[in-house]
Amino acid sequence: MNVLSVEKVAKRYGPRQLFSDISFGLEKGQKTAIVARNGTGKSTLLKCIAGIETPDEGIITFNKGLRTGYLDQNVHMTATHSLVDEMLDQDDPVTNAIRDYEHAVARHVDEHTMQQAINRMTELNAWDHEAHVQVLLHRFGLRDMEQPVNTLSGGQQKRLAMAKVLINAPDVLILDEPTNHLDVGMIEQLEDELSAPNLTLLLVTHDRYFLDNVCDEIIEMEFGEFTRFKGNYSYYVEKKAMLDEVRDATQQHLRGLMRSELEWVRKMPRARGTKSKSRLDAFDRIKADATRDFSREEVKIDVKTERLGGKVIEARNLTKSFGSKENPGSYKPIVAHFSYSLKRGDRIGIVGPNGIGKSTFIDLMVGRMKPDAGTVSIGDTVILGTFGQQGLQLKEDKRILEVVRDIAEVIPLNKGRTLTAAALLERFLFDKEQQYQYVSTLSGGEKRRLYLCTVLMRNPNVLILDEPTNDLDIPTLNALEDFLTDLDVCLLIVSHDRYFMDKLCTKLLVFEGQGKIKEWVGSYTELRERQKEEAARKPATKDVAQGGAVIPPTNKGGAGARSGDRTEVTKKKLTYAERIELGKIDKEMPLLEKKKEELLLALSQGGSDHHAIMERSIELERTTARLDELTDRWLVLSEKV
Repeated sequence: MNVLSVEKVAKRYGPRQLFSDISFGLEKGQKTAIVARNGTGKSTLLKCIAGIETPDEGIITFNKGLRTGYLDQNVHMTATHSLVDEMLDQDDPVTNAIRDYEHAVARHVDEHTMQQAINRMTELNAWDHEAHVQVLLHRFGLRDMEQPVNTLSGGQQKRLAMAKVLINAPDVLILDEPTNHLDVGMIEQLEDELSAPNLTLLLVTHDRYFLDNVCDEIIEMEFGEFTRFKGNYSYYVEKKAMLDEVRDATQQHLRGLMRSELEWVRKMPRARGTKSKSRLDAFDRIKADATRDFSREEVKIDVKTERLGGKVIEARNLTKSFGSKENPGSYKPIVAHFSYSLKRGDRIGIVGPNGIGKSTFIDLMVGRMKPDAGTVSIGDTVILGTFGQQGLQLKEDKRILEVVRDIAEVIPLNKGRTLTAAALLERFLFDKEQQYQYVSTLSGGEKRRLYLCTVLMRNPNVLILDEPTNDLDIPTLNALEDFLTDLDVCLLIVSHDRYFMDKLCTKLLVFEGQGKIKEWVGSYTELRERQKEEAARKPATKDVAQGGAVIPPTNKGGAGARSGDRTEVTKKKLTYAERIELGKIDKEMPLLEKKKEELLLALSQGGSDHHAIMERSIELERTTARLDELTDRWLVLSEKV
């Protein structure tokens, strides 16, 4: 079933034609990615399809009754309202009831107010939707309902935005760089979420492993054409190389044919009156095809690196935390008694979950932040080049050429060569005309490419890259990887791009939480495999390990009901919020048990509809995972009882 049709869509910004005559469609369950260079209009096309912007020409139609969700490339939340207010920002009775209930639980209101919130939830049958909200937030690692959204890290804001998109269970998801700022664990979970068979997906991303694991079709925007490849990213790379070879051979043949036809066209003037008009028209077509420019401008990175001495960066007994130990809720250790010596030739990746302190660690290592204890010393020959996660901080009314000239008019290269600021920009794919445009006209990826240019032109010998792959197109990433592979510098990289890290890093500093940092010698992929193996080997809680899942007594009352004995005990041992949580678990677990039995029965009966069987299997897996999660939490709360 066709769910989306795009017909002859075009968009222009001022004198710049972003794209034109784009037509394609999506079938239900199709997972499609758009691949193109920065500045070709990928994000604008997604906004047109999502209804955020209006195309200059063309028609975009969705099948009737479909729910759509859109995630923007740039998620920047500056409001001071709470996480739950941002998640539930719709104005309808059910949403309002859930929001009031969550505030009541988080703020430990009096029992009368709490009971009013519970009664309202029951009256509107809002418990299922509330459970869906909780599952989504838990799945995306968001726990503190009252946390102001402007205090969330970039990764947390991205996760909240994704959860907000998924809350209405869209049939069609339109995602612009969904993996930016997400840690690897969350990216892997997102891959599982988006692989649901009935979900239709249209996305733009630079994450090559993500493209391989999720997408079954790649659409390439290049040379004004829209080419579809029925397969994942690896298939696309292979087939594209074959098509390039065929196209080059065809063009060579056409050039030979054009030369022979040109001799005929140049015959004596008296013969011209007898020339066939159709043959002349054919020559014009051959000439147009034979002389068509299929050359690709590639980023050419070439900088001079200064000699690096034996001492690079040394950390001794480095310690940093936020908050106070007297207030455990606010205390957050980042680094605890960490000692390390960065040596010449080191290529080190820094990995760990969002919000664990990787960017803070970078600030400590380069001297932008003072530690609580310990020292960091930087070698005399070190020239730092820092590519920050926040990007290029410039006035939007500054011209591109001015940005580079403010740093240097002439840039020294290796072997005594030099390069002007304008020539350097051309190597980073900013042509002479574009160099006089304002920074505000650049796409997100073009701004990152300009930022990279300003960092490398300072000729650093120690490069510290914090999420360097965000928003860069795949050709630029390939060029950057090749350049860094051959460059004689010391690298310290924070990135969640598994492909990028696998290609460049020889060892990793793994942030494990509570200030602990462990060294890992090997690739990022090998680390993830080891972590998954260790997680699978961890024993379950004692009761589960010995006798299977322990199912709590079914709660026959309302959301706030308890048996008499349990009420007396929990009031003594559990906090009020935990009593509420335990009641919700009592209510949800029997429903999940029943659903699990129904799914097992349906699967045992078999059938010829393989699609339906696959859907039931996926739903059974999710139901079992949720049931295990609630069982573990029930055991924790029951131990307090």
